[in-house]
Amino acid sequence: MRDGLKAKNVRRVTPLPVKIRPAVPSDLDAVTQLAAALWSDAPVAEHREHAASILSGRPKSAMPLVLFVAEVEGNIVGFIEVGLRSHADGCDERHAVGFIEGWYTQPPSRGHGIGRRLMAAAEEWARSVGARELASDTWLDNEPSQLAHEALGFDVVDRVVNYKKSLEER
Repeated sequence: MRDGLKAKNVRRVTPLPVKIRPAVPSDLDAVTQLAAALWSDAPVAEHREHAASILSGRPKSAMPLVLFVAEVEGNIVGFIEVGLRSHADGCDERHAVGFIEGWYTQPPSRGHGIGRRLMAAAEEWARSVGARELASDTWLDNEPSQLAHEALGFDVVDRVVNYKKSLEER
């Protein structure tokens, strides 16, 4: 593990009977709730609008973007949003790259292989649209996500703090 992350923090639990499938419009409420849990700093309405655009087949993106969900006993317990990007840090710039835009499993369902299965679906989709690499990102302080990525074979490309400054008059 890089940067001092230790594998001892990763739980190993018996897999749950999970169905991984492309999300459909009737999954909108569940996906919205999961997205709001992952990205709690944005309004729920934004998550709903974003997910609805993907589920309708008209994402607000020039590149393809899809959602897969994890279903256990009829309940949606996780999702992964994967898209195609023209480039990503650390990837071969000559080819488009699959990119994990969001990946979340409800806390009670973690450690059962659901995230791994969601990622496998994202990898398969990325390959199907011609991607040779898959990239992702997470927050610097999100150690569980870093551990999950590294456990699934992702390599750290860089660590960065992004800035912005408004140029509008104050």
